[in-house]
Amino acid sequence: MRRVVFNQKGGVGKSSIAANLAALSAANGYKTLLIDLDVQGNSSHYLGYDINSDSNTTVADLLNQTVGWFSVSTPVKDFPQPTPFSNLDIIPSSPKLEKIESELERRYKIYKLRDALDELEKSYDRIYIDTPPNLNFFSKAALIAAKRLLIPFDCDSFSQQALITLLNNVAELREDHNPKLEVEGVIVNMFNAQANFPAQIIADLSDLGLPILEPYLPLSIKMKESHYHQQPLIHLLPNHKLTITFEKLFHTLEETADKTAEIEQ
Repeated sequence: MRRVVFNQKGGVGKSSIAANLAALSAANGYKTLLIDLDVQGNSSHYLGYDINSDSNTTVADLLNQTVGWFSVSTPVKDFPQPTPFSNLDIIPSSPKLEKIESELERRYKIYKLRDALDELEKSYDRIYIDTPPNLNFFSKAALIAAKRLLIPFDCDSFSQQALITLLNNVAELREDHNPKLEVEGVIVNMFNAQANFPAQIIADLSDLGLPILEPYLPLSIKMKESHYHQQPLIHLLPNHKLTITFEKLFHTLEETADKTAEIEQ
């Protein structure tokens, strides 16, 4: 199960959602890997990893490996690093991503991540991919490598316009590179149940036929506290409302995935 969390609009909680779903996956007994493709490294930091370390096992190193007659590459299995949380590994981000992007594009390494995941999924039950907030080389590589797409959404009109643009871009990429990619759903984040406007925006998206996932994730300062302590919600505040909502969302995703797998079989 390979899920990519992506939206071209920033500030929608992409890294928070990717890291917390991955942490819940691990806490529910699935051997889980999180891959951080965003140069900012927010999900890496969230899980306790310093992206400014001298490590050579980052996602930048994985993608930038050159395989040739006289080169020796690091095995893909050596890149995942343990986190402080049981069952949860990470291939962390790196500032080097920004420096190597144009070179990777020039060498047409867009399928490198997919090939790596073909190998890594032998060792993991679930793989989550966090992405940069734009349609660049790294987010395209993630969309090509993944099987399911989760789209964080923050209920404003600009986000709605960006979502429609994103879906058009994904449709084109799916047609050209990854016909198996499925839009699993839109995750409504930072939802304010007391206001009428968010509900209207969600209704408009539903009218377009978009899969809106429930429950919606409420706005809460506890998310920032979770970031500060570098502990996903399931570990920091297991009984908080936001944590419980995340758990319900996770189980909704898993139940839907199981039903889809049964149909495909």
